[in-house]
Amino acid sequence: MRRIFGFVILLWLAATGAAAQEFGALARIDPESSRIVEDGRHGVAIDLHLSQGVPWRVFTLDEPERLVLDFREVDWTGLEAGQLAATDRVGAVRFGTYVPGWSRLVIELTGPMAVDRAALSVDDETAAAHLALRLVPLEAEAFAARAGAPRDPRWDLPEPAPLAPGRPAKGPDAPLVVVLDPGHGGIDPGAERGGAVEKHLMLTFARELRAALLRAGGVEVHLTRDADHFVSLERRVALAHRAGADVFLSLHADSLAEGLAHGATVYTLSEEASDVASAKLAERHNRTDLLVGADLSRTDDAVTDVLLDLARQETRPRTRSLAEALVDGMANTGGPMNSRPLRHAAFSVLKSADIPSVLIEIGFLSSPRDLRNLQDPDWRAGMARGIVAGLAAWREDDLARRALIRQ
Repeated sequence: MRRIFGFVILLWLAATGAAAQEFGALARIDPESSRIVEDGRHGVAIDLHLSQGVPWRVFTLDEPERLVLDFREVDWTGLEAGQLAATDRVGAVRFGTYVPGWSRLVIELTGPMAVDRAALSVDDETAAAHLALRLVPLEAEAFAARAGAPRDPRWDLPEPAPLAPGRPAKGPDAPLVVVLDPGHGGIDPGAERGGAVEKHLMLTFARELRAALLRAGGVEVHLTRDADHFVSLERRVALAHRAGADVFLSLHADSLAEGLAHGATVYTLSEEASDVASAKLAERHNRTDLLVGADLSRTDDAVTDVLLDLARQETRPRTRSLAEALVDGMANTGGPMNSRPLRHAAFSVLKSADIPSVLIEIGFLSSPRDLRNLQDPDWRAGMARGIVAGLAAWREDDLARRALIRQ
């Protein structure tokens, strides 16, 4: 049994009668009874109490060491990570929607551990469920060898579809295809401050910006997510390619203590960050995919790097012009802007070689002024108008430059 649980394991609700039962509502976590505590001298006990039994699975991930629990589907209302984990043998705990219909709980471990026991029991009378896991220490080498994310289409994000070899040229009258990327989502809430959550604010702003763009006309707009679910960085880029995007705008409102963390800022891709604050921000953004067992911050191999760099030769100046136009538009119509509104860093979500891509920090939740603005629909409408104006100015200039290049 220990050997089985040391590897990636997939466990479905056993034959308690609850497996075949059709539930009319989500399973709800019981925050008062659920906890993660020390078990003996070196172990950890995880006890989660749910209103009903659900299919579930558990596995481990390495670099850093994590335990992952997936469910179909859990309402986490009332649960607080700080109260759930009552042992220093685990670090951060994150939970939320993974993909539509599925929930995920990620527990960062302070050292390598293996699942020694795992079982879900369902009360015959109340249908309430108790998921109990016991973790024991494990050698780092053994943990790394056994860790890994399973692949199952019932649970996991689909693999990105293969891309067509090149896109047909568009005429000057073709609509501008804009992909809006509301940052974070689902299990990844992003920044949080005073009850405001970045993932919710950015989805709201993306919907408002989509409406403003469509009213302006001449554009086709796609969102990488239109609900509160998790989208990996890799999939966000793949969705932009699938839509045939002309422009990719990733929308964020982070919390940052380093530097002048207030006012709107537009970031472009660069392996060398423009400043320490931008480097730390990119590092945090890129770690998002650790929630699904991927890490896009690792560098590509040498040949791929060369090919991507060649592909970016045309895209890089167009991206820079896009960033400048957006800064001008937001400064003239929305604002306030950061004192250094144009910055660059190695954001993985901007790594598309053939689509001008920028990341816009609409504001920072760590700034009281920005937080008030982000919660003000009139202010958001002004920022949306600024982005619309910036895109329109960039498109006109971009079409003119292309005509000159062809000549």
